[in-house]
Amino acid sequence: MWERLSLLSPSLESCRTMVLWKGIYFVLALFLGSFFGSIFMLGPLVPLMSISPAWYRWLTDRVVATWFTLPVALLEIVFGSKVVITGDGFIPGERSVIIMNHRTRMDWMFLWSCLLRYSYLRLEKICLKSTLKVIPGFGWAMQVAAFIFIQRKWEEDKHHFENMLDYFCDIHEPLQLLIFPEGTDLTDETKARSDTFAEKNGLQKYEYVLHPRTTGFTFIVDRLRDVAYPQNIPQTEKHLLCGNFPKEIHFHVCRYSVESLPTSREDLQLWCQKRWEEKEKRLRQFYEGKKYFDVSGRSKIPPCKSELRVLVVKCISLLYWTFFTLSAIALLYMYSFVRWYFVIVVVIFTVQEKLFGGLELIELACHQFFNRRRTKVHIEFLIFECINVPLAASLCSIAGKAFADRSKFISIELFKYIALNCWAN
Repeated sequence: MWERLSLLSPSLESCRTMVLWKGIYFVLALFLGSFFGSIFMLGPLVPLMSISPAWYRWLTDRVVATWFTLPVALLEIVFGSKVVITGDGFIPGERSVIIMNHRTRMDWMFLWSCLLRYSYLRLEKICLKSTLKVIPGFGWAMQVAAFIFIQRKWEEDKHHFENMLDYFCDIHEPLQLLIFPEGTDLTDETKARSDTFAEKNGLQKYEYVLHPRTTGFTFIVDRLRDVAYPQNIPQTEKHLLCGNFPKEIHFHVCRYSVESLPTSREDLQLWCQKRWEEKEKRLRQFYEGKKYFDVSGRSKIPPCKSELRVLVVKCISLLYWTFFTLSAIALLYMYSFVRWYFVIVVVIFTVQEKLFGGLELIELACHQFFNRRRTKVHIEFLIFECINVPLAASLCSIAGKAFADRSKFISIELFKYIALNCWAN
């Protein structure tokens, strides 16, 4: 008996070591991918926002979406996590607000497994706390992706929300905005605060969700999302580093049309609270034994991508980001001009956040600047049948010089506009 136990012990220890190394690999792969991706893939695109914010947004959304596939590939291929999606499902490309309970601090990342199958990763924007934007690599990429960073003070955040949402409407990009009405993830400390709030307001105490903050819930909602983890709940980044990955991730999707929602603010707050009561009941049944949201285990709307296509995307993502990261390290080692470029971009990313508050604010200021100029300046090009070629050449020369002078003026005015608007925010 003792001999058998002694033989099992090293095996158990080796399993724990393997799990730890998997966690380190996961975090390191994501960090290096986001860090070098921000510098070598997104960095060259940043000046484009001063020419056309819409083109800049179109390109950067697609570049950032390639990185979104990396966590999905690591979770499902390397660590064997299974994704189960039930309920109403998604309609690809649908403009929507996604409301989700905040079980862990990585919920927004786990959602990418769902969106990869049912929608387009490039459309997702996430509402996050502003402190995350300063993280090297991750924070830089989120700024370029135009995520909405908030101070958690509605008086300050409301204006920023309106500006960002107006921007996405102006560029005609279908927006899928992910917000967490609870405001924070579920922990013992946050649950205690939620229970105190429930006692003061005569509300039911929840075990599996927190009471939502309904002040920010004045935006149009057409989705309600439940998320659950049957085993291995990775509460923080530390749990991921230790290799504590969920074996299964369950999403239950409920879609609500805009027409079905209340119009008054008070009724909308009650509507949100009612949905959270339903979440609590559904999650309680899940964790207390059922371990599923729907008996069928399928969503009502089939995914827009087959599992074979998803598998191909995940494999390509793993190969590409491994090759890209190793190539970036090799280029830094081999060439001095690459090192100079690396240093310059890192300095720019760091300094602009201190001076202007983030790339997403600069992008927004550029868009507002060009929008304002369109309302004031109308340039018309008239084509004449011209017989006097020397006269036409002279006119073109004068027009070219005037355009060059005008470009310098616009560049200076744009910089002043960016500075004033970013500092105001």
